[in-house]
Amino acid sequence: MSRICKITGKKPLIGNSVSHAGNRTKRRYLPNLQWKKFWIPEEKRWIRLRLSARAIKTIDKKGISSVLKSAKILT
Repeated sequence: MSRICKITGKKPLIGNSVSHAGNRTKRRYLPNLQWKKFWIPEEKRWIRLRLSARAIKTIDKKGISSVLKSAKILT
């Protein structure tokens, strides 16, 4: 399963882990993804999405219907 937010499209970033001695090794920065269920009143059903914390805040602010209409990645 890919670690991609269904609304914002956020995915893991790649960077360096730097030790105290300055040694650099590759590492991944993972997005804060959560499984969340939302009720869609127009369709009278629940949907389950894997979202970043930022996307959950956006849905709380704008509403699920308007956010789904402007979603970047929605299957």
